[in-house]
Amino acid sequence: QVQLVESGGGLVQPGGSLRLSCTASGTIFSIDFMGWYRQAPGKERELVATITSGGSTNYADSVKGRFTISRDNAKNTLYLQMNSLKPEDTAVYYCNANVRRRWYDRDLGVWGQGTLVTVSS
Repeated sequence: QVQLVESGGGLVQPGGSLRLSCTASGTIFSIDFMGWYRQAPGKERELVATITSGGSTNYADSVKGRFTISRDNAKNTLYLQMNSLKPEDTAVYYCNANVRRRWYDRDLGVWGQGTLVTVSS
């Protein structure tokens, strides 16, 4: 069993910053692709940012220049530094990872439970 646990969400004023973390635990041989997604009330889940095991990143246009995705492979942890937050960034943020439990296993897509980010004055 592999679990992803997010933390760091909360209430922040417009223009403020938050840092989200996501730690994977369980039987893990390797983690390839990791990413952050978000779902606002009444909207579909959307991609925020992704990062490969080699460190290549990709961002949604709406967060470019404001958010930074990073990872610590030794700690199986993913981060999202969010700066200059806007009310439209309000959403539940989910962590996703492609995890290989053993060397002979296929990669398994795993989701965290989500952490709520509210941007409001």
